Amino acid sequence: MTPFDTILVANRGEIALRILRTARALGLRTVAVHSAADATAPHVRLADRAVAIGPAPAAESYLDGARIIAAAQAAGAQAVHPGYGFLAENADFARACAEAGLTFIGPGPEAIALMGNKAEAKRRMVAAGVPCVPGYEGADQSDAALAAAAREIGFPVMVKAAAGGGGRGMRLVERDADLAEALAAARSEARNAFGSDELILEKAIRRPRHVEVQVFADGHGTTIHMGERDCSVQRRHQKVVEEAPCPVMTPDLRARIGAAAVEAARAIGYRGAGTVEFLLDADGAFHFLEMNTRLQVEHPVTEMVTGLDLVALQIRVAQGLPLGLDQDDVTLNGHAMEVRLYAEDPAQGFLPATGPVGLWRPAAGDGIRIDAGIETGQAVTPFYDPMVAKVVAWGETRETARRRLLGALAETALFGLATNKGFLARVLDRPAFAAGAATTAFIDEEFAPGDLAGDAPTPAEAAMAAVVQFRLDRDRAFGQSRNVDPRLLDWSSGEPLVTHIAYGGEDGSLDLTVSPRGGDTYAVGLDDGEMTVRVLDLGAVDGRLEVDGVRHRLTFWESAPGIVEIAFGGNRRVFRNRLAFADPAAEAGGGGQVAAPMHGALLEVAVAEGDRVAAGDRLAVLEAMKMQHVIRAGIDGTVASVRAAAGAQVAAGDLLMEIVADE
Repeated sequence: MTPFDTILVANRGEIALRILRTARALGLRTVAVHSAADATAPHVRLADRAVAIGPAPAAESYLDGARIIAAAQAAGAQAVHPGYGFLAENADFARACAEAGLTFIGPGPEAIALMGNKAEAKRRMVAAGVPCVPGYEGADQSDAALAAAAREIGFPVMVKAAAGGGGRGMRLVERDADLAEALAAARSEARNAFGSDELILEKAIRRPRHVEVQVFADGHGTTIHMGERDCSVQRRHQKVVEEAPCPVMTPDLRARIGAAAVEAARAIGYRGAGTVEFLLDADGAFHFLEMNTRLQVEHPVTEMVTGLDLVALQIRVAQGLPLGLDQDDVTLNGHAMEVRLYAEDPAQGFLPATGPVGLWRPAAGDGIRIDAGIETGQAVTPFYDPMVAKVVAWGETRETARRRLLGALAETALFGLATNKGFLARVLDRPAFAAGAATTAFIDEEFAPGDLAGDAPTPAEAAMAAVVQFRLDRDRAFGQSRNVDPRLLDWSSGEPLVTHIAYGGEDGSLDLTVSPRGGDTYAVGLDDGEMTVRVLDLGAVDGRLEVDGVRHRLTFWESAPGIVEIAFGGNRRVFRNRLAFADPAAEAGGGGQVAAPMHGALLEVAVAEGDRVAAGDRLAVLEAMKMQHVIRAGIDGTVASVRAAAGAQVAAGDLLMEIVADE
């Protein structure tokens, strides 16, 4: 291989920043690429050079291999690191890099192509003697062939995109009657996400653990593993929490599953970093699931328990050097956990959220690592995956790591858009997770749909919000006044001042009164009760308040006069004072108005004007942030108008159609 001194990172966000930092630490020059939406992103500023590669849509920028290769040549890079996602597992891109004289920091195109097709990968693993889940990976892709195979395998079965990953093109089918719809949906999602609608079937294993093994191979005959990660906590087949080591792993099981992973890599002549994923059942039997031929999102937990820099090792191997490690050199120390922080709204079915980041302030401390790709003022757009950061914690024991991770979530502030932070804290706090008993069924078993939104604000939280909002409004008015003595703040010559604040939402309303009592103390009325709130300290975004003798720390951000976001521990609350707006009764949409729940592309409009629909019927399919979301009718009625056509780009809140309710 040709030595190189300049690397282009063909990615964005937190993984681009993570790769750039290691490359710079190794003394290498770095090149970033960016779409029009990312022109001022943090990864662009960190790199030595940056090249624009096209418009915001990924297909016209980060997924355009020719533009990336041209950027590398223009910037003088001799190597390309793909990160994960985008072109990381694209064999044609890896081949094109080699043809252009660029070193692709990853495995060879043959290994990528082989393991990127689940059907061919499974056939190869069976031949290599690696335990596999019973299933179907045949060439006949007709509905009839797949249905016959499913019946032979026995329900429940998993339908999977052969070329896919990340939960896209994947459906769990419990019974024969649901198979046809699942096949159609999986094919459509796979075709749009991966350009191939080939499917495989696998026997669904009930309540397994998802355990993956980190493997590494060089070009000098060394192939080793670096322990395992447990990624069982998943939602819609996408990982939520990852940890190393697996809580139920034994030395014997680690040796056997590690040996199987190493054999899988050797069987295909693998080179570089890769991950072999298995399903582990309650009896300790494991079955090959797939191999990811790239760096994984969750690689930090392996780094934290091994002390190794996997990106540095990727670069070393790509330069043609020996790995410099053998199996005995890999030791596991302590425990590490990672959660993925997403811009999404659990209360709205985890719909991706977009908009500006009002305030981003990550936690810091012993054993804490946060890999993020955002900063205050940056916009989260609908064009890319909604993951904005990874919060990771290490501890001498699993429980120490878990508690540190909970603390890191509480200390991390992200305001301006909805996130899953509170949901992540509730996952970590569940007794089953704390006991290390979580399987892939954990979220379905532990969280009913109504639990996903979290709890309503407590009276104490509402009281603190009211006082913070009162102080913000008061100080704003004072800043606009002239020749007013600050000693007159909160003072009244007559009856005590009483300010009404009304918070409202789907869970009901909270009507409060705030009345100054002197000495930074306020009486807050709610329902028939009264609380005493004392302001101990109130800065620009942080505060310490005391409610009826109990002290609280909080972080807040005012998105607009009358709207304040406050983080109480792991929970982010949005308090909107209805009395601060001209039309407090105004509501967006109605029962018969169907609006786009997020920015995205309409893939399908399933109804036409005059059609009869029932509540729950499929109306349209919206694609956003690489996932497809079905929009369903909320009422029975007749479609009065359709305002958007398939193929259109729509913004969150755009009216798509109107339904006249039945009398």
